[in-house]
Amino acid sequence: MTPDVTTPPAPLAPVAEDWDRALCVVAHPDDLEFGAAAAVARWTGQGKQVVYAMVTSGEAGIDGLHPEQCRGLREAEQVESARIVGVDVMDFLGLPDGILEYGVALRRAIAAAVRHHRPEIVVTNNFRDTWGGRNLNQADHIAVGRATLDAVRDAGNRWVFPEQLTDGMEPWGGVREVWAAGSPQAAHAVDTTATFQAGVASLEAHEAYIAGLGWEDWDAGEFLEGASRGAGQRLGTTFAAAFEVFPMGWGS
Repeated sequence: MTPDVTTPPAPLAPVAEDWDRALCVVAHPDDLEFGAAAAVARWTGQGKQVVYAMVTSGEAGIDGLHPEQCRGLREAEQVESARIVGVDVMDFLGLPDGILEYGVALRRAIAAAVRHHRPEIVVTNNFRDTWGGRNLNQADHIAVGRATLDAVRDAGNRWVFPEQLTDGMEPWGGVREVWAAGSPQAAHAVDTTATFQAGVASLEAHEAYIAGLGWEDWDAGEFLEGASRGAGQRLGTTFAAAFEVFPMGWGS
């Protein structure tokens, strides 16, 4: 009988940190907090500027709360969550939660945010079909991640969405890489050992959303520790956040 030999996961390489400005583009409030917020805390602690862009306000996320009531509550929780990890600039792009579709409208909204904030690195969420196992990804995550890759290129082309180029707005082709947090195809990571607890507190700030999910006795720290320890082992640290890196240069 052939012995059952499990191949250990490949080591993760450190992400580049020789940059000053990042833009995080995700579908919903709480998306960054399920793994990437501790990395954001590390970067703001280094003096980097990190801006959040929420494509929706997560208004369809709490079953017992009408979307118009939910919108303001989830925006407020996200603002506080971001503050905990050192982010004080937040854009809510206002697209409808739960029914995002990949396409021109989504690319346009994200390209405008890229042109406005002019980042060197753009962070989005995992947009693969699964999280690396049997758990399927959510449609909004997939649409936003795919659109972000294309919108970064759109932002650098003055003939794509030219109506945005008014009042001093210019194309922006300075994004070096797009990083997809939590991707099952991640080959890079960042050490979050020193900022892990800030990431936990950032997730705990989504109190109403977590309560609305009915997750009784759910522990944010315990949840985050699972993935963070696994990534840390592959990076050679206690905790880490993993990313799939997409270079944005010509021919990439």
